[in-house]
Amino acid sequence: MTEPNPIRVLAHADAIPFIRREISRRQVLSLAALGGAAALLAACAPGGGSSTGPQAQASGGALEDALSVYTWGDYDSPDVVSGFTSSLGPKVSLDSYSSNEELIAKLVAAKGTSGYDIVVPTGVFIPQMIENGLLTKLNKDLLPNLSNLDPSSLGRAWDPENEYSVCKAWGTTGFVYDKTVITRELTTWSDFFDAAQNEASGRTSMSDDPAGIIGAYFWANDLDWNTQDADQLEACRAFLVNEIAPHISAFDSYPGTNAIPQGTQALMQAWNGDARLGLLESSEPDRWQWVLPGPVTELWMDNWAIAAGAPHPEAAHAFINYSLTPESLMLSLDYIGYNVGGKDMQSEAEGAGMELTDLIFFTESQLATMHEQQLNDSQTTRVEIWNEMKAAAGA
Repeated sequence: MTEPNPIRVLAHADAIPFIRREISRRQVLSLAALGGAAALLAACAPGGGSSTGPQAQASGGALEDALSVYTWGDYDSPDVVSGFTSSLGPKVSLDSYSSNEELIAKLVAAKGTSGYDIVVPTGVFIPQMIENGLLTKLNKDLLPNLSNLDPSSLGRAWDPENEYSVCKAWGTTGFVYDKTVITRELTTWSDFFDAAQNEASGRTSMSDDPAGIIGAYFWANDLDWNTQDADQLEACRAFLVNEIAPHISAFDSYPGTNAIPQGTQALMQAWNGDARLGLLESSEPDRWQWVLPGPVTELWMDNWAIAAGAPHPEAAHAFINYSLTPESLMLSLDYIGYNVGGKDMQSEAEGAGMELTDLIFFTESQLATMHEQQLNDSQTTRVEIWNEMKAAAGA
């Protein structure tokens, strides 16, 4: 590679819990694993490694007989996968990772020989993956079903022309509270922190994720959560470590799996899809209130992409295109419970009787409150704050 900026492997969790999952979608790498990944990524830093060489390009020729997808655990509708094979032939194999950092480390170590065709990185990581030669440019002539995606799902900041990536699914962060314990209405991140220190003290969980935990402080104060201002980060550290940590009973990225159905916590930070799962599985759904808090919160998006050195580029394009048919998009929406970026899907989902669609589809005013994360040089400090808060909580 020619003088790229090294990819930052950071203890950051970007993306999605699923209704049916084997590996946690937004699980953070341990710091030990993080150190190992960083060593692998050094091979892509200036002077640290060699190029992967010319990449195979798809041209619309015959499909290969196989396809390898490296993705988040249980993130693909089995009906879409089997339908693709039945209709077009290539046999699909799925392999799973549990963080963007794990994905990137694997691709860097392989230097274009991973054997994977399709990967599913979160948007914030894509620019550095492109810069370091980890992704292959798409042949959009082979993706006519891009026309089925809503324009808001295309042209995101990390890949404005969708040259390397296409929306697979997206979501946001909020919280759920037990109305039998917290009898007042909570609407903001400030309300979340106030309740955590009062009615829900000792029964509050936050995501096991530095982005969500630290983001909540900046969202509550209506500050830029991507700031690198040292004073603001230190104020965040003091608040979370000294004032909030003593009230936190768990760091749980998936309260929808157990905490909500079992009622073990009274206040839980949660991603919208996981909150929806918990409400659907609870025997007392009216006991719980989902909140998309103001004044701001986050938006994340996972994306289809093709790995550098993909051995089956024709099949990879065909699978992405097949996944973007209206029928496949609806199957995926139903399976993972997150917005998959298709046009006019809300009315169809509601017409089909899908439950709690307000946790999947958001209004324009709600969308205006959602902001994407950026990776920057403050990330080391953010990981330190996250670790100090967990240590202070003892949870």
